[in-house]
Amino acid sequence: MKDTSQAPAEGRLASIRRAAAARLGPLRHLPALFRLALATDPRLTLASLTLRLLRAGLPALMLYVAKLVVDAVVAGRSGPPPVAGWLADPRLHHVGLLVAVELGLAIVSDLLGRATSYVDGVLAEKVGNATTLRLMAHAAALDLEQFEDSAVQDQLERARRQVAWRSNLVGQLLGQLQDLVTAITLAVAVGTMLPGLVLLLVLALIPAFLNELHFNARGYRLAWRRSPDRRETDYLRYLGADAHSAKEVKLFGLAGHLSDRFRDLSDRLLAENRDLARNRALAGGAFASLGTLAYYAAYLVIAGEALAGTLTVGDLTFLGGAFLRLRGLVEGLLLGASQLLGQAQYLDDLFSFFTIAPTIRSGMRPVPERLREGFVFENVGYRYPGESRWAVRNLSLSIRAGEVVALVGENGAGKTTVVKLLARLYAPTEGRILLDGRDLAEYDIASLRARIGVIFQDFMRFDFTAGDNIAVGRIEAREDRDGIATAAKRALADAVIERLPGAYDQRLGRRFEDGVELSGGEWQKVAIARAYRRDAAVLVLDEPTAALDAGAEAEVFRRFADLAAGCTALLISHRFSTVRRADRIVVLAGGQVLEEGTHAELVASAGRYAELFELQAAGYR
Repeated sequence: MKDTSQAPAEGRLASIRRAAAARLGPLRHLPALFRLALATDPRLTLASLTLRLLRAGLPALMLYVAKLVVDAVVAGRSGPPPVAGWLADPRLHHVGLLVAVELGLAIVSDLLGRATSYVDGVLAEKVGNATTLRLMAHAAALDLEQFEDSAVQDQLERARRQVAWRSNLVGQLLGQLQDLVTAITLAVAVGTMLPGLVLLLVLALIPAFLNELHFNARGYRLAWRRSPDRRETDYLRYLGADAHSAKEVKLFGLAGHLSDRFRDLSDRLLAENRDLARNRALAGGAFASLGTLAYYAAYLVIAGEALAGTLTVGDLTFLGGAFLRLRGLVEGLLLGASQLLGQAQYLDDLFSFFTIAPTIRSGMRPVPERLREGFVFENVGYRYPGESRWAVRNLSLSIRAGEVVALVGENGAGKTTVVKLLARLYAPTEGRILLDGRDLAEYDIASLRARIGVIFQDFMRFDFTAGDNIAVGRIEAREDRDGIATAAKRALADAVIERLPGAYDQRLGRRFEDGVELSGGEWQKVAIARAYRRDAAVLVLDEPTAALDAGAEAEVFRRFADLAAGCTALLISHRFSTVRRADRIVVLAGGQVLEEGTHAELVASAGRYAELFELQAAGYR
């Protein structure tokens, strides 16, 4: 018969192992952090390590020299020398030499400390910058679908916070190493005289260490659980003080509502943090008293040994100073180790973000400079993660090379989703997309996106110069001012930019002091110029003239027709005065092709397009 008496014990052991793994697991990130520091600046990292190791042995050495001074003074006490011979007294020379040595060690320690602070400060900033660059690069490599996932956004927000707050962790880690070396030297010195005292001190401080571990874990869990609330408070703070939201905040009287919501969230966060801090302080104070009690018990033992004559006065001075310093070091090491464990838990947020891998894999085939056949959607379906409704389903359509195709449909018909699938910002959930007869997944993503110029209706308004706002369309040619000016002229943005105080060097937007804000229509012209700067084989314009007046719209599309000659173009617009110029119009409904043809054919067929066209035309009568 199987003995089941050991089952509860084995279960408890497994539970302890899991708890230990949860507590100590984040330590695996500390070597990675040190490697990151080495990779960022090996000379500074090694300099910090060397300076700390040099300084680590000085406290024990200084205490020992102080012991020699006291012993020399006690041994040389035989009455004062004659005044005339005071300076020539060899006892004074001996003590003076020892004091000079201790002074020299103190100066060296101070200089090493200041040098270490300087190196650590520079290294922390470099590591922070390097980590930020790595974070930006990794975020840029993720899929758009991942960016739109709120869970990934929470993880990204936690990672961003760690870059800002944990960049000095390398110095803290090396500082722990320095204190450990110092503690070992002092422990060896104290242990050779009174070995039991070191063990007494360590045992007395372990409860405080475990207490800190416990509250660090609770603090991390609280921060992790409150990530969505912190993101919301950041968003509310942005809404309440941003120029772009100021108009509607004022018009709708939202300031009070935003303030109330911020106050509600921040008060809840404050209450939980305050409760945690109070409990931590109460428990920490109780456990810290054990360390104080152990110190004075040890001090009493040292004094007793001195009274018994087994220790010299110098030994008493050395042991008292060494034990006091050792108590602070051991307490600092244990608490520092618990803090490092806590910090390492937060590092888990940073390094776990780097483990998120994009799901859209790049192919190897380069995209041709000019398309031969174009794009074909074969029964393509796409569904956003976690949603049951399909954005597009059973979608089959072709966009032939050199053709201008317009997508028409009501909001939610799937028009913008088609564009994102075309640019491989999304991958089809089902079906496939062909480019010149080959699966789009076979092509190199960077090559594909380099050949596509896309301007979405919610295009980005960069707080860069006007020239750089256009140059982002082809950022590798940022210094080509003639090319930027040509793109601006094609999009009718040249007149807008030339009226600015700094022309192409004028910063746009209100975020910075020297910025100038543009109107919606002016921004749209700059955005269209960005697409033209791409010099792409495929042009995609999603509601490109929504903010333009009728005259500007007509001129933009007259030029667009000229520029699109020889290119493949996809146009999305609710304005039928715009889409009627397309070679072919595709009407989407419910994520599927409802009808397609030229403007004249679709009007004649009296279908959904004709109905929408008539509704819009009636508004102008």
